[in-house]
Amino acid sequence: MTQELTREELEIRIADVSENIRTLIEQAAAISGAADEERADERIEEQQALYELLVRQRDALDQAK
Repeated sequence: MTQELTREELEIRIADVSENIRTLIEQAAAISGAADEERADERIEEQQALYELLVRQRDALDQAK
């Protein structure tokens, strides 16, 4: 089941995910160890994919107007 988000909700989620990405990048710079680095990279990739999805949803919503 997919829930439709309003533009305002999308903007809030985009901002939250963007902040998450910044935080994860800062944390990744401070960690050491291959396993930790790999996990940090995976988490950043997940957040970037979510960011791109939310931006596409927002753009589609704008085009539907």
